[in-house]
Amino acid sequence: MAEFELLRNVTVGQYIPTESVVHRLDPRAKLLATLLLSAAIMSAQPILACLFMLAVMLGIAALARIPPGYLLSGLKPVIGFLFFVSIFQLLFNTRPDANPRVLFEWQFIHITQFGIQTVITNVIRVACFIFLVSLLTMTTKTTQLAHAIEMLLHPFRRFGVPAHELALIVTIALRFVPTLAEELETVMKAQASRGGEFGTSRWTRPDKMARARLPLIVPLFVSAFRRAEDLVLAMEARGYVGGAGRTSFVQYKATPLDYAVVVAAGVLAVALPRIPWPAVSQLLNLFST
Repeated sequence: MAEFELLRNVTVGQYIPTESVVHRLDPRAKLLATLLLSAAIMSAQPILACLFMLAVMLGIAALARIPPGYLLSGLKPVIGFLFFVSIFQLLFNTRPDANPRVLFEWQFIHITQFGIQTVITNVIRVACFIFLVSLLTMTTKTTQLAHAIEMLLHPFRRFGVPAHELALIVTIALRFVPTLAEELETVMKAQASRGGEFGTSRWTRPDKMARARLPLIVPLFVSAFRRAEDLVLAMEARGYVGGAGRTSFVQYKATPLDYAVVVAAGVLAVALPRIPWPAVSQLLNLFST
């Protein structure tokens, strides 16, 4: 049955009301901090820097009172993708501008120390990105995200940027992630009840897994279009009008803690690539001595 439990493992778009200090932050501050932390994750090159960012994500989860097991479950949908990408990087990724340390070589396969480090850093980066986006949606309601995005983009409206429309698109996209996961789970169970080959293919045979999931594409897209049409009709029935001239009832007021969070995320994004992180081999030599 674990093959069909998609909604349980989709953490992006889920809101968990634990009433923590992270939940009480200004959504604009959380959004800016998320962007700055994303820049810090992208700039993390050494393994120790990536591990540090992973520890930061877990620390934020602890402050938000998010169970670590539930946060880690968000990696389950991408484990197969990460596995095959890591295999290709491990076998064919070498550093062309230096003499890489070859650990294993056979015909066209070259496993180097640089390839192993690249695989580890990329896996940690992807995990950090998933945790970061999940934490943002777990601690911020969809309406709060919409208002925060619109307020942050409001100064750019004079340059023709549709602030309200962009905020609406982003929030609907985030809200539809768990909805589509639930719909996909329903379609998979329906196909399995009709003799579909779900739950029998192993991850070691990606060709069979892909062939078994091809019948899910059409019903999933049909359901997504139907839900989108229902959403449009519901918004029109409620008299929704977007664009210029639209006012907002919600007003946010930042606190010193909100400014401190944004400043701390900015300092981390600027200082992280400039820190002389030691290599893992240097640490191992240091502990061995």
